Amino acid sequence: MVCMKLHALQALVAAVDEGSLRAASRRIGTSQPALTKMVRELELELGATLLERSTRGVRPTPQGRVLVEHARKAVRELDEAVTQIDQLGGRMVGELAIAAVPLAVLLLVPEALRTFGREFPAIRLRVREELYIAQLHALREGEVDIVLGPIPEQLPAGEFHVEPLLPIDMAVVVGKGSDRARARTLRELSDARWVYTSPSGHTGYAQLLFTRHGLTPPEPAAMVNSTLALLALVAGGDFVGLMPLRIARHPGAAAWMTVVPIAEGHLQLTLGAIVRHDALLKPAVRQFLTHLHRAAGHAGAGPNLDPEPDTDKDLP
Repeated sequence: MVCMKLHALQALVAAVDEGSLRAASRRIGTSQPALTKMVRELELELGATLLERSTRGVRPTPQGRVLVEHARKAVRELDEAVTQIDQLGGRMVGELAIAAVPLAVLLLVPEALRTFGREFPAIRLRVREELYIAQLHALREGEVDIVLGPIPEQLPAGEFHVEPLLPIDMAVVVGKGSDRARARTLRELSDARWVYTSPSGHTGYAQLLFTRHGLTPPEPAAMVNSTLALLALVAGGDFVGLMPLRIARHPGAAAWMTVVPIAEGHLQLTLGAIVRHDALLKPAVRQFLTHLHRAAGHAGAGPNLDPEPDTDKDLP
């Protein structure tokens, strides 16, 4: 039976991350000879070479990559267990990792972090901004505790715990001065150069908008994985995209783009919090969800950020 030590797994992970035994030893607070010994003991125990050594540093062998992938999960889960035990005992410490779409970063995250941080100052909050494309993967892998984004329509039943927070509108947008701003129906935009926030072009909000209205979604002219990239393409070229209305109306974006007032209206979605069922056992997660609901109420009761456009003014 193989019996690997946690410190040895941490040493291997550090060596792969840093690409250098010297840097890895500094990271975990041990000497380089001690770290080298731990890695060699792992190799002897498994009967396989885990690291390739050269004058440029170290890199994992195929066997090393397999072990590092599982070691990361094991170390992360042990850290989670320690944190959960501390929190169940009343010590609200540790780290909370959140992945959020840009709209959630704009409307919910600042207020939730402010009130949560005031109540639990010993918990470190880590926020990563990304589109929903990568969010569920990070959640499944345990890289984040909470995902904030539009609730997917085809989310596998029972896989996650979902809490709706705020209704959102996704608006059709084009660059300032674009002739496409004159369109008044979605069908008029079916031959436009659409930007999809999708890794394959076969999913995403734009496709959903067309299918909801019985239209065949156009093939994407470009695919992006960030709101900044979408904004850059729409503002700088003859592209059409979907943007959260509150972002499109924000002064920083409104100077570069126009919301197209199509008769079908905006794509209506629900911004929600998605967590793994096992994460609900962590008191910090449950507490942060409470603060998110408060922030959503605050955002919903705030000033109207989405004034109706003066369509005549928007047209070139």
